[in-house]
Amino acid sequence: MWDERFSEPGYAYGTEPNDFLTTVADRIPMGRVLSLAEGEGRNAVFLAGLGFEVTAVDASMVGLAKAERLATERGVSITTIHADLADFEIEPAAWQGIISIFCHLPPVNRAALHERCLRGLVPGGAFVLEGFTPRQLELGTGGPRTRELLMDLETIRQELPGFQFEVAREIERPVVEGKYHGGTAAVIQVFAVKSLP
Repeated sequence: MWDERFSEPGYAYGTEPNDFLTTVADRIPMGRVLSLAEGEGRNAVFLAGLGFEVTAVDASMVGLAKAERLATERGVSITTIHADLADFEIEPAAWQGIISIFCHLPPVNRAALHERCLRGLVPGGAFVLEGFTPRQLELGTGGPRTRELLMDLETIRQELPGFQFEVAREIERPVVEGKYHGGTAAVIQVFAVKSLP
């Protein structure tokens, strides 16, 4: 499905970074950043432009090829990894930041991935997440059509022990990103820092 979507002309979610990410990017410690479900590269390229060493992971080779092309066009360098996030191993204590923007997985896979994110971050490292909440099903402006793939704040807090939450909210906001995110959306936003030992 993702190869098919990313094979369409243009960029499915545009080439500009996610709005929430832009508001918190300066709070991510400079260094290595891992971007999960990166797709066509808009967030990875933005972060690389700020000076981060960015690795983008996605299940779609088509999306990653477009990410590399976008990086070249913008004059930055990113590393891409083709992998299924259900079993992608995150290098322990190796990342200053991990980004999860509209990365929607089945609950069991998501919880396991979040556990690997905790292990993957250095102490003081930042985790950035934005995703759709169940209310998004009523709004219909993008995102999964299946409730189990959506997120709520209480569950995400439980999946991220060992973090200090600096931003943790469910809100409605305009999400206008390419042709697949278009209008008022119900989202969860998290900026959390891995606790120091």
